[in-house]
Amino acid sequence: MNSRTITDISDFIFVSDTPCKVDAIFLPGGSHPEQPEYAAELYRKGYAKWLIPSGGVSIKRDKWPGVRSKGDIYNGDYQSDCEFFTDVFVKNGVPADAIIGEDKSGHTRDNAFLSRKVVEENGLQIKTALIVCKAFHARRCLMLYQMAFPDIELKVCPIHCYNITKDNWYKNEQGIDRVLGELARCGNQFVGDIKEYLLK
Repeated sequence: MNSRTITDISDFIFVSDTPCKVDAIFLPGGSHPEQPEYAAELYRKGYAKWLIPSGGVSIKRDKWPGVRSKGDIYNGDYQSDCEFFTDVFVKNGVPADAIIGEDKSGHTRDNAFLSRKVVEENGLQIKTALIVCKAFHARRCLMLYQMAFPDIELKVCPIHCYNITKDNWYKNEQGIDRVLGELARCGNQFVGDIKEYLLK
């Protein structure tokens, strides 16, 4: 593949911002503890007032898949992404009253829009937020959370999972499949939304 093409895809998919002080940190679902661990670290350093984890059970499965790493530390009988993330938060020094969870979503779009629902139900005033997600998932998360929260200034602070990074994704089959899959979804999952926005 042409190096310009690789660079363009990498720059589009792997959104990454420097952490800054915000009102809240959003976490779309997952089963890697590194994601909530990083969000907990940012919370402890004073970057945010609330952590908003999202995720039930993926629509691709009929049960929660289990912890992907550090199972000796995080060994609860988790039934959802949100329950798992919440346990990681608590074990990493986050008080329960700083966690506003959402445990019904089955995919990324739901992560974003059901997070908006819990924000509204809890009367949270959020003007700025970080999204902590997998690095190769960053662009799609940003697009969906921007749609769900059009009035919030959002930045993405990703973590690396499956050893897939901006610098190596094109060097192995797993990375290529993950990143090109995200590239496709960033198009086909947004066709109706983007048309509606552009043709207003």
